[in-house]
Amino acid sequence: MKKKLHLKILLFLSVACLGNGLVYGQQAMDIQRSYDLGEPFLINTFDVDRVRVVPIKGLENPFSMAFKDNGDILVTERYTGKLRLIRDGMLVEEEISGVPQVYTGEFRSGLMAVAFHPDDDQTIYLTHHKRIVVDSEDERVVVLIRARLIEDRLVDVTEIFQAKGLDRGIAASKLIFTPDKKLLMSLGGAYMYAGYGEYAQDPSVHLGKLLRLNDDGTAVEDNPFIDSGEYLPEVFTVGHRNIIGLDYHPVTGALWATENGPQGGDEANIIKGGSNYGWPLVSYSRQYRGDWVSGSQWSDEFEQPYVIWWPSIAPSGITFVSGETFPGWQNNLFVGSMMEGRIPGTGHIERIVFNSRGEEIRREGILRELKSRITDIQQGPDGKLYVLVDEEDGALLVIERAM
Repeated sequence: MKKKLHLKILLFLSVACLGNGLVYGQQAMDIQRSYDLGEPFLINTFDVDRVRVVPIKGLENPFSMAFKDNGDILVTERYTGKLRLIRDGMLVEEEISGVPQVYTGEFRSGLMAVAFHPDDDQTIYLTHHKRIVVDSEDERVVVLIRARLIEDRLVDVTEIFQAKGLDRGIAASKLIFTPDKKLLMSLGGAYMYAGYGEYAQDPSVHLGKLLRLNDDGTAVEDNPFIDSGEYLPEVFTVGHRNIIGLDYHPVTGALWATENGPQGGDEANIIKGGSNYGWPLVSYSRQYRGDWVSGSQWSDEFEQPYVIWWPSIAPSGITFVSGETFPGWQNNLFVGSMMEGRIPGTGHIERIVFNSRGEEIRREGILRELKSRITDIQQGPDGKLYVLVDEEDGALLVIERAM
């Protein structure tokens, strides 16, 4: 009798699991179908039920976005070098004119960050790769431009900063203004596999650093390394591989940054001016070929990561949720993932929950059904979440409470 009972229980559990798998599989196909058609769809999460996702299709490999006071959203397309406009929930067909020539000749090169001046949303900042010639050879550098956005065109376009260091690894760069209206500019490109991991500690280059600039592109006079001259005057922190996410915690006011490790060991760090974050001298990462990046994972000389991913998720843009739009997500960290465990088609959004002491207690993967790279995620002025899907047939996703 016991044996028959056990067999019945096992059969029941097997059927239940199969049924759940079929239901989930159908839900995933429904979500993918709605996304492909550009139609809204619903998803469930652990702490907020029935979230509505509205795709705005037509973007090609979008990388970064910024919000105007009137609700317009500017989006950079990294590999096309175009600046696109979303107005009233629709992608404007014509690109923003007046964007300077952008180098897009190599994978990952192109137009990257976009940000508005906090006092004037007609003043816009962009980072992009620029082709230069050194000793008769083509090279790349990262530059910062400032311009005026008048209607749907850029005018008074001025290059206000050029990073020192030839970007042979092809860096990523993001922008964020500080509460005191200084401009933070991340610069990656310190890749061990390309032979440029030492950039992160090299005092003669800006790559592998976080910079702090005035709104005219000059170094802030109280930057931490100006008096010592140990690093270039624009440098705020050192020892980074490739920062792609920057955001301020809504309660503590601390600046957080995410950066990619090669294989495992992705990090979320709390940024402190003048600090060294250790890359590549210490790391929790393995090289792409499998060996450890460093013989040491940590040292008292360097700042420790606050969050570590193993396996890697290739973290990109980040945002903390605040306000009343998503009460169940208050102060959660949302992280874009471009790829998990080095497996293509595994990008998603990762939600990290902290307790009242700021200690991590759980994580949740969201929108895995799309199997797409996510390059930016921000909470908009309206409290909704905005997500960039980095594919040739890409999109801006608007995440809102289902009514």
